[in-house]
Amino acid sequence: MDVTIFGTGYVGLVTGACLADVGNRVVCVDIDQGKIDRLNAGEIPIYEPGLDDLVERNRKAGNLRFTCDSAPAVAHGEVIFIAVGTPPDEDGSADLSHVLAVAKTVGQHLNRYAVVVNKSTVPVGTADKVRAKLAAELAGRGVDVPFDVVSNPEFLKEGDAVKDCMKPDRIVVGTRSDKAIAKLKSLYAPFNRNHERMVLMDERSAELTKYAANALLATKISFMNEVSNIAERVGADVESVRLGIGSDPRIGYAFIYPGVGYGGSCFPKDVQALRRTAGQHGYHTRIIEAVEAVNQAQKHKLMAMINQRFPDGIGGMTVAIWGLAFKPNTDDMREAPSRYLMEALWEAGAKVRAYDPEAGDEARRIYGECDGLILADEPMEALDGADFLAVVTEWKAFWAPEFEQIRAALNHPVLFDGRNIYDPAKVEEAGLEYWGIGRGRAVAYPDLSGGEA
Repeated sequence: MDVTIFGTGYVGLVTGACLADVGNRVVCVDIDQGKIDRLNAGEIPIYEPGLDDLVERNRKAGNLRFTCDSAPAVAHGEVIFIAVGTPPDEDGSADLSHVLAVAKTVGQHLNRYAVVVNKSTVPVGTADKVRAKLAAELAGRGVDVPFDVVSNPEFLKEGDAVKDCMKPDRIVVGTRSDKAIAKLKSLYAPFNRNHERMVLMDERSAELTKYAANALLATKISFMNEVSNIAERVGADVESVRLGIGSDPRIGYAFIYPGVGYGGSCFPKDVQALRRTAGQHGYHTRIIEAVEAVNQAQKHKLMAMINQRFPDGIGGMTVAIWGLAFKPNTDDMREAPSRYLMEALWEAGAKVRAYDPEAGDEARRIYGECDGLILADEPMEALDGADFLAVVTEWKAFWAPEFEQIRAALNHPVLFDGRNIYDPAKVEEAGLEYWGIGRGRAVAYPDLSGGEA
């Protein structure tokens, strides 16, 4: 099948590479000529395990092409995906300007029937807006070209996106058009052979499904962080609690790991957008607001622990940080807890020595040449001259360190475990003081929701 994808970001590039890998002829379009030049030269702008080989293989095979030229790209596509960004606007709602700009472009060049697919995460009602924009452009040209608009949200996890695309849990398709359904069933057949994964519904239900899924997962995270804060106050170990409740199949173990809050490009934006969408329709989302408030407070948790441990201040100290990306297996630092911690440390007069297996370049892009930040090439290098260590991202490279070496390297033998990846007893046997999340040590920290700390 001939497929066109507008957008070469995370969703567009992964989707395009995976569709090309099963034999489709895919053209990816972007307005950034520099990015297109790099992709055509074999350079991948994001880190995602397995993506570079997938792109290179299909680029060389001729199944995957990159261009800035919209007109031939629209002419190419039987199915045209919109996979551009929907960043939060100033009021928290999703900015649809890029989505609607693509719809306008498609309408300017469409000359035959095509299925236009919203792959971007968009508010409920966006399919109607895309349909109206396309129809207006076609009417302005004085042509009557049939088309269908489908909502087909992505469910790709950063770090597992290629696997999620190749072996999806579900393929949500929102449309009332039998012709569009048949076209997408054919396109997704290679990913749908083991059992039926396609879930059919109307466009608005599909749009809400994406927001609801991410909001529910974010809710599980914030709920567990709330439990961790209770555990600290009553002297319980939240890790034991996690195992106790996760063994219930109605709850499960996924997304109930306490830590320093969720980040990234999806959960913060989508939770905020869902709250905003509800507000626009006169509904007050009390649970979703609480999810956001708990998460914002949790991002300040490590700094609160540091302040409690060092009540005389940390001015002049050097802090080692392991992990900058918002989660393992990505270089994405959008809304990452590490950013909240580093900026709080700098405000307190401390310097940072940090290591991340993939996000070093992204940190340089965000902060530039910063006197208060040194990026190390190895985990132990980050400890050179450091006063204490904070673990912020649970990369596998950090799971089994030599605690004795850590103790010897630090001026103050204190380890702050923001992801609860270590056994406190083993850490303390090595002579390190252990501070974890919800592990029996009460921590007073600011409650940004306005309640009592």
